[in-house]
Amino acid sequence: MITGLDHAVLLVRDIEAGVAGYQALFGRAPQWRAQSDGAATAIFVLENMSLELMAPAGEGEAADRVRAALGKQGEGLASLAFGVDDIAQAHHRLSRLGLAPDDVSEGSSRDLASGRVLTWKRTRATAGTHGIRMFFLQREEWLAQSPPTADATVDALDHLVLSTPDPERAAALYGARLGLDMKLDRTIEKLETRFLFFRTGGLVFEVIHRLKEGRVDGPDTIYGLSWRVADLDATRTRLAQAGFEVSDPREGRKPGSRVFTVRTGTFSVPTIVIQQGRRATGES
Repeated sequence: MITGLDHAVLLVRDIEAGVAGYQALFGRAPQWRAQSDGAATAIFVLENMSLELMAPAGEGEAADRVRAALGKQGEGLASLAFGVDDIAQAHHRLSRLGLAPDDVSEGSSRDLASGRVLTWKRTRATAGTHGIRMFFLQREEWLAQSPPTADATVDALDHLVLSTPDPERAAALYGARLGLDMKLDRTIEKLETRFLFFRTGGLVFEVIHRLKEGRVDGPDTIYGLSWRVADLDATRTRLAQAGFEVSDPREGRKPGSRVFTVRTGTFSVPTIVIQQGRRATGES
């Protein structure tokens, strides 16, 4: 049913500030800019997903929804949209799984610069997602990757981190119900954290549970993003020169990987940058 993560939505108060910030972070220009119903959007397209920035920019229903969400949660990640290859089939399965999807609707967007129009079909799960706003999207066509504006670019999303108060509930949702490929269930005692890893569409969903909090009711949250690069040191130097506050490089949890934290300029999104080590022959 699910082919991957189509995009994540990031709410910002000022679309131009958001575009400037993420263009500097990625070293890439947005591939799409649009405005409709009082809401402005900008889309950065990477190898395995897109990041859609959204901000109020006038009056309208969409602008009202964005302002209400910003008033409630502030700037930050707001929703996830999974790609599917057959929206009718996905809607049927979501219904059977108790996720109560909305009726399938058609959508479109017109690029401000080129006038090009994109169309899609989508549905939204309205139950059983434990606080995560989830959409399911079938696209008619795909955008090309965002063009580089600098060296040492961000190339892809390595993993998206979710936080849950109930790891068994999360395992049932992402593994059994949504069908993501569960790769690992690991507890690191010194970090007092249990990690669940699911793979889809060339990236990882990392679900974390803080052991000291116990297993309780409550919503899951979209916690943060880890961006993949080819040259960690060059990317860190570029970001530091662009005015981002970045940590020193350190070894990642996965053998051979190196990471650093981006501490400013991400619009309230906890962010790390990662360079993966070369996998051994036969490693999956």
